[in-house]
Amino acid sequence: MKIVVIGGTGLIGSKLVDRLGAQGHEAVPASPKTGVNTLTGEGVGEVLEGADVVVDVSNSPSFEDAAVLEFFETSTRNLLPAAADARVGHYVALSIVGTDRLPDSGYMRAKVAQEKLIVASGIPYSLVRATQFFEFVQGIVDAATDGDTVRLASVLIQPMAAADVATAVAEVAVGAPTNDVVEVAGPEQFRLDELGRSVLGARHDPRSVVTDPAARYFGATLGERSLVPADGARVAGTRLDDWRAQAARKQ
Repeated sequence: MKIVVIGGTGLIGSKLVDRLGAQGHEAVPASPKTGVNTLTGEGVGEVLEGADVVVDVSNSPSFEDAAVLEFFETSTRNLLPAAADARVGHYVALSIVGTDRLPDSGYMRAKVAQEKLIVASGIPYSLVRATQFFEFVQGIVDAATDGDTVRLASVLIQPMAAADVATAVAEVAVGAPTNDVVEVAGPEQFRLDELGRSVLGARHDPRSVVTDPAARYFGATLGERSLVPADGARVAGTRLDDWRAQAARKQ
């Protein structure tokens, strides 16, 4: 199959292209680096010619509320008609577990807007909602930092490795459209505040984590299960300690 990966030169996209190519598919990375700009429409029609599947794992360069909404709405509105014209049979998009539970977050609102456009397009689709990546936990800690203090709520989180995200998306992409949401998550649940302490400890970071029930998560108030999937989610195999060991070997 010809599978076009929007955002195919990024963290998830590059891994996804490699996996699909290893399976014998024609995996085509599409991003501004390859001459495809989904915001302006440049190169979109051309790259989608003959495509069987489109997988959108792109991300906004800015997380500011208005900018991220404009990115996902504009890029998706450019992609969908081009995919329809190319008679693409399966439109896959990577999203986030909890998007529909965190309306206070501008980023999550933007992902919901993207999902709604895809569902309404009439193109057979699959929405893959993944939990947060191990690679982004440091960013969660940094975003919650005030001086030398990190304020995190003691809620459940079930992060996963970016490599496992790519594997899950690849499995969905080569399968039949689900016309539904597929949730994927890591094999372990943690308390967010405890995970923050673990991250800082592993890096010998002197900041301290304060458990704060009112702490916001990228602008959103969290419930106990806002960040974890529902029953029936696909569970990846890489545990946090295994991922840390793999990351250490690459350094």
